[in-house]
Amino acid sequence: MFGIGSTELLVILVVALIVLGPKSLPQMARTLGKALGEFRRVSTDFQRTLNAEVDLEDHQRRKKEAEKEFFSEEAKAEKPAAKSSAEAAPKSDTADGAKPDVVIDAQATRTETKTAAGKDAA
Repeated sequence: MFGIGSTELLVILVVALIVLGPKSLPQMARTLGKALGEFRRVSTDFQRTLNAEVDLEDHQRRKKEAEKEFFSEEAKAEKPAAKSSAEAAPKSDTADGAKPDVVIDAQATRTETKTAAGKDAA
């Protein structure tokens, strides 16, 4: 516990018995036990609080890193998608001579080309 062996503890108890006497020794031991128990509870509570704060700080740091990574990847993904949708629009007439209508879905992931008659040209 405190680096005290059994012989040292026995010597301390004998000296306490001689100094304090047999009547007050049990009361002193009870008081000392309560004080040590309270100290142990306070130190455990402090350690839990400290660990909770460290965990919270670590969680917030990881959350910021994830948000930073997510939003930077999202911004990178939006730029090429906008360029590819502009490049995907056909600039010439279809085989039957009608001008195509370009329909791009909301996510800009595919392009459908339809003729004026409603048939797929691609």
